[in-house]
Amino acid sequence: MTVDARPTVARLERGLSLPSGTAAVQRVLALGALVILFVVFSILSRYFLTFDNLVDILLATAVNGVLALGVTFVITAGGIDLSVGTVMTLSSVTTATVITNWHRPLALGVAVGLATGTACGAVNGVVIAALELQPFIATLGMFYVARGLALIISHSKPIYLTDSQTFLDIAMGKVVPGVPNVVVIFFFVAMVAAVILGRTVLGRYTVALGSNEEATRLSGVATTRWKIAAYTLGGVFTGLAGVLIASRIGSAQPSLGAGYELDAIAAAVIGGTSLSGGEGTVFGTVIGACVMSTLTNGLQLLSVPHEWQMVVTGVILVAAVFLDVLRRRRQRAA
Repeated sequence: MTVDARPTVARLERGLSLPSGTAAVQRVLALGALVILFVVFSILSRYFLTFDNLVDILLATAVNGVLALGVTFVITAGGIDLSVGTVMTLSSVTTATVITNWHRPLALGVAVGLATGTACGAVNGVVIAALELQPFIATLGMFYVARGLALIISHSKPIYLTDSQTFLDIAMGKVVPGVPNVVVIFFFVAMVAAVILGRTVLGRYTVALGSNEEATRLSGVATTRWKIAAYTLGGVFTGLAGVLIASRIGSAQPSLGAGYELDAIAAAVIGGTSLSGGEGTVFGTVIGACVMSTLTNGLQLLSVPHEWQMVVTGVILVAAVFLDVLRRRRQRAA
């Protein structure tokens, strides 16, 4: 049986990487949910709409949002990455090691942190695309490798960066009055990610891989290379998140990171990225990350126990995945 690759070729030539109308509906629903959360929490807590609290929400959104942007590319390409949390930690540890323990220039430390995330993403891509391991298994393996390396390099102890004010200012300085730099960096990186996903060959092939990898391969696209590229790009975002979180908290915590991957995946899915691949938008991911941080912040203000916060987050994630399943069913029925 021969697969007709002409529709895929035509799609790639036209650069049609825009999501379907049903995906757009879920983005609207995510935005609506964010508005509802703001209204409800502002009614229930008089502290919610204060300037300081809104800044806290943006701070909570930034690092997870950067991670979620990288995950968006991976999931859109039809994959999954369970290692982003611990790779972020490893990137923060390598950054802190270079700056604090080795007393090297700040720029070199940042470059090493970015390179760490990029390398881990590339390894994931090679193992998955070239060696044909399942993404779940490959990235779970990287989860443990990165976690172990972070503990080994740091000797299981935090590495403090409080002596480098310039490094701390990367995240917590204020180029824009009243707004920490990490928030500005997040929105700038989101704009870059939107251009990559919507306006470049890498973005178009990422969508094509998730939509129909076999047809994309038969159309003459080097799917192995482009899948590796998608995971590598996800690693770049993860490395950046590692640098930002080290700068934000003033240290590299080797035990930090586990659980961040779930929040990042949840943000992408809530924003309309399909776990089946082929659909994903940066705008939706940004909204999804804001929903996650707003929900957590509001529940904390209402003194809801952390255990129940996790329950609510899980319910919302399941609901978002269920909406994705309904979308797919309707598409197949049409």
